[in-house]
Amino acid sequence: MARVKGAMMTRKRRNKTLKLAKGYWGSKSKHFKMANQAVMKSLTYAYVGRRLKKRDFRQLWITRISAACKMNGMNYSTFMHGLKLAGIEINRKMLAEMAVNDAAAFTQLVEVAKKAA
Repeated sequence: MARVKGAMMTRKRRNKTLKLAKGYWGSKSKHFKMANQAVMKSLTYAYVGRRLKKRDFRQLWITRISAACKMNGMNYSTFMHGLKLAGIEINRKMLAEMAVNDAAAFTQLVEVAKKAA
């Protein structure tokens, strides 16, 4: 019986990595060994980045809400506490959206929070 060395599957596996490394500079996109290292590192950064994105957006929303609160004579923590006491459950993403696009509605929320706190 003939010996099978698995060249086809090896080539397939290597091509898959090289395809992921397409667009990388120099040998990183041509040579399997360097491409493999670069792709592994890139995938690690992508994994970490997906988690960091959540933190970054939450931080951005809080900054926007805080700025809008200061314009209405209140600080962020008092505003959030007032909303909680008033029984209003709106997430930070929507509050930030309101603060940017609908200042009148946000001002009403600030008034409700002031009364509750």
